Amino acid sequence: MTTTRERPLPVTLGSRALQQGRRPYVIAEIGVNHGGSLDLAKRLIELAKAGGADAAKFQSYKAASLASAHSPAYWDTTLEPTRSQRELFAKYDAFGPGEYRELAEHCARVGIDFASTPFDSDAIAFLDPLVPFFKIASADLTNVPLLRAVARTGKPIVLSTGASNLDEIAWAVDILRGAGCRDLVLLHCVLSYPTADADAHLGMIEGLRHAFPALQVGYSDHTIPDPGMTALVAATALGSVVLEKHFTHDKTLPGNDHYHAMDVDDLRRLVAALDRVTALMGEDSDKASVTAEAAARIHARRSIVVTADLAAGTLLTESNLTTKRPAHGIAAVHWDEVIGRRVRRALADDEVLQWEDLV
Repeated sequence: MTTTRERPLPVTLGSRALQQGRRPYVIAEIGVNHGGSLDLAKRLIELAKAGGADAAKFQSYKAASLASAHSPAYWDTTLEPTRSQRELFAKYDAFGPGEYRELAEHCARVGIDFASTPFDSDAIAFLDPLVPFFKIASADLTNVPLLRAVARTGKPIVLSTGASNLDEIAWAVDILRGAGCRDLVLLHCVLSYPTADADAHLGMIEGLRHAFPALQVGYSDHTIPDPGMTALVAATALGSVVLEKHFTHDKTLPGNDHYHAMDVDDLRRLVAALDRVTALMGEDSDKASVTAEAAARIHARRSIVVTADLAAGTLLTESNLTTKRPAHGIAAVHWDEVIGRRVRRALADDEVLQWEDLV
């Protein structure tokens, strides 16, 4: 029996073609963890490369165009006490087109993909020649003009789906497709900083894959990293082909995106775990015997064996037959075909039955 299922459309991010059965594309989300320092931003790029990430990603915005003066916090204010979005964002919006161009050039020298999430049309324009793909933040999933502007670039798009439902995601996909987006990846995400384990709902990755079988699916993680990087490894086992997590050089620093970020040691452990889990999963999802089982199929399965000395012409019944290892004779699967046949020659007790022994 074979099954036919719709395969996701191919998508390439940078130099990596996304494919289940291969290690996911790992995005180290530096965001604004550089704190406005170009030197630190470059150091974070180098650390992301050293840890094994495929892309170093930033966030390109200006606080005044992103949030109104009356924009309340939606994060844990016991960990990030700033209670105004505009006030928080204003702390980190010093970079302009020149700085992002310099960071893209540094990524090229280091050998890692450069990416940045745009939050307005100006950012889309200056990032377009610098990035191999665009990432759209969860909060902009309903932002029609931004979705269309990004889609019109023709670049692949990675869309986070935090705080959304399936109808909204389908609507956003239609907007992007209608504006020219061809290559699209959806990321399951929970828009809560940090995300409690009980709120991560990794099972929604499978829900996205089922609802959008033609699209590649990944995961953007906001849980507190543990030594095993369990959330991201589990997301990989559930079929994620892209993984994104905030990245910092120091998890003890104050600020909204440090305390739930991974550092270079976390990233190294993650990449090592992904290499192993990818090897464990393999490339085939349809159940079948594999090469490593060839000997077991022959030696651990059973043949039909006689349980007494039989004269030529003896009728074979369940009383004078059994099944034993190895499968060097008539396989046990043919039991019903053998019962009722007669033997062509005399057979000794415990002899493995062969097809040529039957009349």
